[in-house]
Amino acid sequence: MADLLARMTREEKLAQLGSAWAFSLIEGGHYSAERARTVLRHGLGHVTRVAGATSLKAAQVARVANAIQRFLVTETRLGIPAIVHEEVCSGVMAREATVFPQAIGVASTWEPELNRLLADAVRTQMRAMGSHQGLSPVLDVVRDPRWGRTEETYGEDPYLVARMGAAFVRGLQGDSLAEGVIATAKHFVGYGASEGGLNWAPAHLPPRLLREVYLYPFETAVREAGLQSVMAGYHELDGIPCHANGELLSDVLRGEWGFTGTVVSDYFAVDDLHSYHHFAQDKRRAAILALTAGTDVELPATDAYADPLADALEVGEVGEGELDEAVSRVLRHKFELGLFENPYVDEAAVAVTVNAERHQEVALEIARRSLVLLKNDGVLPLRPGAGTVALIGPNADDARHLLGDYSFAAHVESLMQARERQGLLGQMMTIPDDLEIEESTEGLPSVRDALMARLGDRVRYARGCDVIDTSKDGFDEAVAAAAAADVAVLVLGDRSGLTTQATTGESRDRSSLELPGVQEDLVRAVVATGTPVVAVLVAGRPVGGDFLHEECAAVLMAWLPGQTGAQAIAEVLLGEVNPSGKLPISYPRSVGQIPVFYGHKVSGGRSHWHGDYVDSPVSPRYCFGHGLGYAPFVIEQATLDRTEVTAGEGVAVEVTVANTGDRAGEEVVQLYIRDPEATVTRPVLELKGFARVSVAPGRRAAVRFHVPTGQLGFYGRDMTYTVETGHIDVYVGFSSDAHTHVGAFTVTGDADRPQVQKVYTGTAGVGELP
Repeated sequence: MADLLARMTREEKLAQLGSAWAFSLIEGGHYSAERARTVLRHGLGHVTRVAGATSLKAAQVARVANAIQRFLVTETRLGIPAIVHEEVCSGVMAREATVFPQAIGVASTWEPELNRLLADAVRTQMRAMGSHQGLSPVLDVVRDPRWGRTEETYGEDPYLVARMGAAFVRGLQGDSLAEGVIATAKHFVGYGASEGGLNWAPAHLPPRLLREVYLYPFETAVREAGLQSVMAGYHELDGIPCHANGELLSDVLRGEWGFTGTVVSDYFAVDDLHSYHHFAQDKRRAAILALTAGTDVELPATDAYADPLADALEVGEVGEGELDEAVSRVLRHKFELGLFENPYVDEAAVAVTVNAERHQEVALEIARRSLVLLKNDGVLPLRPGAGTVALIGPNADDARHLLGDYSFAAHVESLMQARERQGLLGQMMTIPDDLEIEESTEGLPSVRDALMARLGDRVRYARGCDVIDTSKDGFDEAVAAAAAADVAVLVLGDRSGLTTQATTGESRDRSSLELPGVQEDLVRAVVATGTPVVAVLVAGRPVGGDFLHEECAAVLMAWLPGQTGAQAIAEVLLGEVNPSGKLPISYPRSVGQIPVFYGHKVSGGRSHWHGDYVDSPVSPRYCFGHGLGYAPFVIEQATLDRTEVTAGEGVAVEVTVANTGDRAGEEVVQLYIRDPEATVTRPVLELKGFARVSVAPGRRAAVRFHVPTGQLGFYGRDMTYTVETGHIDVYVGFSSDAHTHVGAFTVTGDADRPQVQKVYTGTAGVGELP
């Protein structure tokens, strides 16, 4: 690598720090050698979204990727291949790839292994199409569901986010990058804590909170899972935009954590230092600030890292050593990915790999376990032969509405709107007029399809209304259908995407958590018929007003469950599958409570001295970790193996869980701790372990948690990580407000602050009892 770097000209080095949209290399749906001679003449670092920024089918994606690599290898002076990156928030954002549940739903499974399997499926499909870097996982901790990108996250708790994120990184990167795909954790850091829940807005995070909550999942991914890429956030922290924040990108990420991978920019974000933040006076200064802070690669197209950075290098405003350091990191990844030895893929093999049946099975398993039954007065499951079902609502017969904002179908809409408006993300960009852009939800079933496949003509469908349109013209038909049915199933919620027609997704922030449009009125009209109502919420954030949650007989949170989501919803409604999802985020009663989260400080979560708001309880509608099932579970016994432990060692918690019902079921046992004696105030509860258990009716299971004391530390008065001696309370339960106090143990040591290495997780073992 050093020899290669020594032979590179400045133009060739700069080319390695940039990218080009795939459509800039395509003409009439095919690779264009003429365009390539202009765009690729000095080589290229990244190619942006051969699959996700075109409407090419999988085999065509592989063909174009091969053609681009062939040009780079055979027609440029040094023959350096490019890294092709794609969006992978809910699977590969590609026309024919598997669409998995959105991340907030994956987090609701509380099963990191499923996320590893998801990422492994993504890795396999990406490699088949000739792609090498995925822009995920999203490790933003989010406690304000007004923020449109809530759906892309793993929720409010840093430990749960970290476990899900580490599993994704392992699955995507594989055992080695020679067969793996580079994972890109984003958005570094605090992006989901934005002012007002607004996209790209500043985040106001004091240092201890930043370290313990928002940096923690990234640190876990780097130190435990070997993360190879980080994407900086669009926002600013304490007056410094993240792309120019050397303290974060160099001192913390590389200096403290030992990160050796690449930092890539979010799209257009280097120029944003100038055009959006007004932090730099021009593109040249923006390029200087970003590169010297530690931003290695500019995405999605080379802009500030082109002539502006070249000019800065020419006059010595940036040193050649800083340029070489960034280029070396990009080249190292290309060597580790095996691109110099194997730059091409087998175009004939793509069809049997992309959206293969085994990947669809993973998607279905995740969708089933992602559904959270928030409320049930006994109306669910729907009994076979129990009469007619009125199926109502804007999300009942539209498979597109089951998909998240970075699914191919949703993102194609943003390309269409960008071409119409001559801009994307507020930036000017040229999308070729000859670029074929086609929406595609072909073959994806809707909830109506899935229910009719099981119930036939017992289903009576009426749309009722649109997601955002205010017309009530369909109300009469919906009310008539409900009045004549034995039960009404309302499938309501959001439409995810990036365009103005979307109600959730990137830049689709909301000032209300009530259902958009006239859907709340539709609920009132249907409930007024007296027919029992089941509300199925297909949404990217907690939604629904008081009336819906109080008056509907059952409420099922489906999130955005992907291409197999309709089947999973039907199976849960009919009792073919026992719901077992758990909320990864507290469910507010209204926006007036925000932020509401379980791990608040002892002085938070209430108004002293009366407690509640004047007009509302302070408690969430449904707490973190909440989720019902059709099989009742109880914790029969929970014990600690010791009451005293030396700092640096660990403690075991034994839990006996029983299924007291008459059908098999799954439950998630959650372990929380509280440190009531710390020298800085601590949260009232902190999640430190969890385990999903499957238990037959009338049977028991044993769960054994091992909690290292290195997992119990925090950042003390001097802002160093410390495990203090003292008292720790332990709780286990099925949610953050339904738990049992197991007992307490004391951490001992030779000094008040023993030096104990940070540990990111313990272990949880599950076994069946006789």
